[in-house]
Amino acid sequence: MVEYNIKQCAYIGDAVWELYIRELCVQKCKVQKAMHNFGIKYVNAKFQADLLNQITDFLTDDEREIVRRGRNLKISINKKSNPQIHSLASAFEVLVGYFYLNDKKRLSEFFEIVKKYLNDD
Repeated sequence: MVEYNIKQCAYIGDAVWELYIRELCVQKCKVQKAMHNFGIKYVNAKFQADLLNQITDFLTDDEREIVRRGRNLKISINKKSNPQIHSLASAFEVLVGYFYLNDKKRLSEFFEIVKKYLNDD
C-alpha cells in the first residue's frame, strides 16, 4: 500500500469534498445561481471547520490523530483570515483525503454522517 503524507491528503481531500458537494448540488439544484450558492455554502473554511467540530465524536482515535496532524499542517493564508478556522478546515480536508486514498468504505460512511449536517434550504 502506498503511504501518503498529510499534504497529499489535504490536496486530494479538498478536491474530493468539492466534488461531493457539487454532486449533491446537481441533484438538488436546477438553476446556475442556486448551484453556485449551494456550493459556496459548503465549500469554505468556516463551514468545514464547524463541521469538523460537530462530527468529532463520530471519529475513531486513529482518525482523530489524523485530524490532529492535519491541524498542525503549515498553511499560508491571507492576513484577514482566521488561522484557527483555516487550520481546522485543512484538518477536515486531510481527513477526507485520507479516507479517499485509504478507505473508500469509511469515506462513504463519513459522507452519510456529514449529509445530516447539510441544510436542505
